[in-house]
Amino acid sequence: MARIFEPVVISANDLFDGRVIYLSPADQWVGSLCQAELITDEARAKDRLADALALSDRAVGVFLAPARPGPDGRPEPGHLRETFRAAGPSNYFHGKQAEHA
Repeated sequence: MARIFEPVVISANDLFDGRVIYLSPADQWVGSLCQAELITDEARAKDRLADALALSDRAVGVFLAPARPGPDGRPEPGHLRETFRAAGPSNYFHGKQAEHA
């Protein structure tokens, strides 16, 4: 039985400060999951992953992260791990967590 493709975003860590970043539709690395390109086609995901790897002078650990469309169509985490990554470090409130607290 063929595997059903689930939506993804392209994620990585910023090479300079370690924070989680995502690839936007404009080929820019952004810090917010809601600005990432939500990819719903497997062939497009493979192409965009290749694009992201070409932009890896700022990113390390580039990979396809599970996502789903939110009520407004913007990407939301598709897995518990991505929920933690999108929120920022969990050892104390700083960065994204401090902004949303």
